[in-house]
Parts: sequence; structure tokens; C-alpha cells
Amino acid sequence: AKPTPEEVQGWAQSFDKLMKSPAGRNVFREFLRTEYSEENMLFWLACEELKTECNKHTIDEKARMIYEDYISILSPKEVSLDSRVREVINRKMQEPSSHTFDDAQLQIYTLMHRDSYPRFLNSAIYKSLLQSVSHSSSES
Repeated sequence: AKPTPEEVQGWAQSFDKLMKSPAGRNVFREFLRTEYSEENMLFWLACEELKTECNKHTIDEKARMIYEDYISILSPKEVSLDSRVREVINRKMQEPSSHTFDDAQLQIYTLMHRDSYPRFLNSAIYKSLLQSVSHSSSES
């Protein structure tokens, strides 16, 4: 479903609004892909999904997949984390839980907020979407 003009304008007011909106996350992810940093959003989404998990076996499996996909220095989709957060994750991976990656997720969220979000708001992707939703709502 196409987001409303109010929703799209709301994304410019707050990064949280953007990230809480499925349509917003999709558009932002499309933008991140142009900056070669889509793995930040993919990692964030994987962490969100892990938090909803209750089954111990599934948590272990998903935590390992997230680790291999985004934390491991061998991964092509490695996210940028500081050494402190990496150490914490390495310790927590002994007994993974649905919150193993909370510190890392916050760090990546903050990185996207400070770094990518301002560029997103000035991007052609965002501006043309804003124009197209404003245009189609003024016609109806």
C-alpha cells in the first residue's frame, strides 16, 4: 500500500517514525542500497525479528545466522561495530538470547540515524516519493 502524504512527511520529522513504518523502512532500505549500506537495515531487521522469538533452539539458530551474516569479519555484509560491542557479542554468543545483539543493534540504529538519514532526506528517492504522494493526493 502506498503511504499517505502525512506519513511520508512524518518521516522527515523523526527517524523513529521512518523506522516504525514498514513503507518507510522499505524506501530507506532502497536508499541504503544506493549507498552500499543496506546491510545496516538488514541487520537491524534481523535483530527485531530475533527479539520476537521465544523458542531456545530457534534463538540459537537465528543468533548464529545473524552473527555469520553481519558480525563475522569474514562476512561480505559485515556491519561497522566498535570493538567493545564486538567483545560483548562474542561473550554473549556462548549462550545466545533474543537480546544478544541489542548493543550492536542500537549502535547501527544510531549510525543510520546520524549518518544515512540526513542524506536520505535530501535524496532523489525521498524527494520524488514525497512529490508523487503529494501530487496524487491533491488530485483526489
